[in-house]
Amino acid sequence: MSEDIINNNKLYLHRFLSYLDSNRVLALSDLDKKHILGFINGLGSASKSTIHCTLCSLRCFLRYLFDTEYLDSDLTYLVPKSSYRKEARLPTTYTKDEVELLLNAVDTASPKGKRDIAMILLAARLGLRASDICGLKFENIHWGTNTIHLTQRKTQEKIELPLLVELGNAIIDYLKYGRPMSDLPYIFLRAGQPYDKLEEPTLHSIVSFYLKRAGISNIDQKKHGPHALRHSLAGILLEQKTPIPVISEVLGHSNTESTKTYLRIDLTSLRQCALEVPKIQSPHYQEVN
Repeated sequence: MSEDIINNNKLYLHRFLSYLDSNRVLALSDLDKKHILGFINGLGSASKSTIHCTLCSLRCFLRYLFDTEYLDSDLTYLVPKSSYRKEARLPTTYTKDEVELLLNAVDTASPKGKRDIAMILLAARLGLRASDICGLKFENIHWGTNTIHLTQRKTQEKIELPLLVELGNAIIDYLKYGRPMSDLPYIFLRAGQPYDKLEEPTLHSIVSFYLKRAGISNIDQKKHGPHALRHSLAGILLEQKTPIPVISEVLGHSNTESTKTYLRIDLTSLRQCALEVPKIQSPHYQEVN
């Protein structure tokens, strides 16, 4: 189970435990049907996704309490199974030209700019997630083989990616002329004191800043974080007729099913699948040429 999933479960269960505390349930052995149903009924104002995730976490927690004999009876039957399905949304993507505008918007003469361009290249050229960019360590860079080896934080899957010349040069430039002196194992650090590991929200703000500076049209109608660059890479590779298994490997997906969601943004290929509109035989309608 990934760290992100664990943290999400903690968040949802914290709400449940806070509810129990407010109702003076001080021991798990005192937990009964009315407390569980009362908590569930109080979720009505939350979003569908929050309700779904909360119920899943609660069900697992109650099963754990029963399996470990904290509870004498299995109360999971009280938790309804949500029929919620996440709505399929088209991923935000930027064209190849727009990605180049983004890269050109970075002032690489400054120490901060040297750091920023290296991080953005990791997202735009390799499709790395923000968590993996911020967590990148010196040990992940294999200069002898020009490769990057890491375990993805989200999936815990190991991946190996090419250290492209453009990217390698950007990282070297940052390490030599931009990175503050520090014994931390992480490559990317804050530009100002304290020189700690750069965090994901900061990286999101950095990418958003340069996308807006690049003057890309309709930027306010799109998502503009590092994950959008990951989606954009997938879209660019599809346009170049790159096979799905190859894209899946580049993005670090455990199977090609996750990658197939990007087929919906390959408009060029989708147009080839479009059928001609049949002629209307009814005299009540006028055919439009």
